[in-house]
Amino acid sequence: MRLLFQILAVTGSAMFAGVMLAIGVILGGYWKSLPPAGFLDWFAQHGSLVMRAIPLVVVPTLIGLTGSLWHDWKVPASRGLWLASAACIVAVLAFTMAYFVPSNAAFAGKAIALDQVSAKLDSWLLLHNIRIALALVASVLGIVAITR
Repeated sequence: MRLLFQILAVTGSAMFAGVMLAIGVILGGYWKSLPPAGFLDWFAQHGSLVMRAIPLVVVPTLIGLTGSLWHDWKVPASRGLWLASAACIVAVLAFTMAYFVPSNAAFAGKAIALDQVSAKLDSWLLLHNIRIALALVASVLGIVAITR
């Protein structure tokens, strides 16, 4: 069971980083090519699709991290690494709820003035890179915890 939890924690957080990387690179590049009104129209129609893959990677990640922490709780070096990995994922989720969910709702609801769309999208993409990095660090920390 321990190995299964470790696999879920590492691959889940790596897949999370990958999904976010695809959103940032593929969709972000496309979004930047659109005029502001076109971007808001696209987001109003398709924005809900962006979030579809997230539960598919977050759920296994959380199960894996929880199980790995439980199994390695009495091993201080591993416990610290799993806690750090979990902190990265919690930060991603907190950041998502505090900034990205409201921003996405504003995009989808066309609640942003057209002259502010480009700057808001630039900020969104910049901050999105932080989420990608945190999920990737979570995966690396899990690998280090396993190899200790």
